[in-house]
Amino acid sequence: MTKEQTKTRQRHQYSQVVEVKGHIIDSLIFPRILDELIDLGAEFKILRLDVGRGRTDPSYARLEVIAPSEEMLHTIVSAVQRLGATPLRVENATCTPAPKDGVFPENFYSSTNIPTLIRWEGEWIAVEHPEMDCGIVIQNGHARCVPVCEVKKGDLVAVGDKGIRVLPLERPRVPSPIFGFMGSPVSSEKPKSALIKDIADKMREVRARGGKILVVAGPAIIHTGSRDYLCRLIERRQIDYLFAGNALAAHDIEYAFYRTSLGVPLDGSQPLEQGHEHHLRAINRIRSVGGIKQAVEAGILQEGIMYTCVKYGIDYVLAGSIRDDGPLPEVVTDVIQAQSEMRKRIHDGVQLALMLSTMLHSIAVGNLLPATIYTVCVDINPAALTKMVDRGSFQTVGLVMDVASFLRELVELLEEPVSPLPAIAAKTKEH
Repeated sequence: MTKEQTKTRQRHQYSQVVEVKGHIIDSLIFPRILDELIDLGAEFKILRLDVGRGRTDPSYARLEVIAPSEEMLHTIVSAVQRLGATPLRVENATCTPAPKDGVFPENFYSSTNIPTLIRWEGEWIAVEHPEMDCGIVIQNGHARCVPVCEVKKGDLVAVGDKGIRVLPLERPRVPSPIFGFMGSPVSSEKPKSALIKDIADKMREVRARGGKILVVAGPAIIHTGSRDYLCRLIERRQIDYLFAGNALAAHDIEYAFYRTSLGVPLDGSQPLEQGHEHHLRAINRIRSVGGIKQAVEAGILQEGIMYTCVKYGIDYVLAGSIRDDGPLPEVVTDVIQAQSEMRKRIHDGVQLALMLSTMLHSIAVGNLLPATIYTVCVDINPAALTKMVDRGSFQTVGLVMDVASFLRELVELLEEPVSPLPAIAAKTKEH
């Protein structure tokens, strides 16, 4: 290549220097950034790489990203920025007023569910309630993620990628069997008992520090005969919020009235004639008195998951779908309103979410969760976990197993008294 050709090539290249720091090697942040650059076909130069020598030592990397066009450079930088890389040149974020209600400005920054900072008026501000596929709105010195349907005309919305810093999740410095590194889905071949014990321990830990626990549940809990285990979790105040659909509530109430689920007796006896009508008759009976709470107060509904939620004051959101029968009066049939109701509860201190055998609701709720919320997906179908991770809920870990077996073992572990033996042994040693 001649000197003139080299100069011509250089004139048509665009570059930007980015940096990334922290525990970027053992948490696989740096390799993921390199993978992303290679997948995008980007050229890059590693200008500096300082690897921490010890377990607690951070690392640092500086890269020059090279692209044939300014537009391609923007695409590449935006992609690695979401993984934790930050442009070396610090600038304030650019914000543009929303042109009208429910519409973001062109080139708005599409958020992730990872902790994010935005630079505004010379200061880095933490973005409240990080959520994927939203915009970032600045208001009164605060930054928050807002879905497009909720943005108002005139709201200042971040555009481009200047002044945005994503703080990637790092591997904790202390080992943990299942939550040691969120983003590592659990294989169906891993020992289940040890993993369920770790989940029980994490639930105790969350409760001890005042955090809240969310359960997203599917109708398979009723079909598999495991509703009593979920009721025991509710009775023990191990759950703060329940998200489900019309099906879970309808089948739960059907069983309370008829001892069937979708017309099938759960005791193994033969299906009843006209049993397929039971869930409709159950829905109709609840509708006749105005709702689930009214049915409990009137003594019509005397058992089951929904009864126990009402009795113990557990808040729930039932989100509707186009295939619902009825539906029950409490079902929120406006999906945007259902999202809003779920967000309110998620933002109210939820620190752990259990997704129990419901692929559609698990994926939907997973899209609303910040990456910092411990998330467990339990499903007999491994595709449920795969779809959640592919969709962006990479903090999810999972168990490929029957939900009844999981709930039974989890309840037994949580009902075990915490052994005081270590403390007694310590006192004996002192004397």
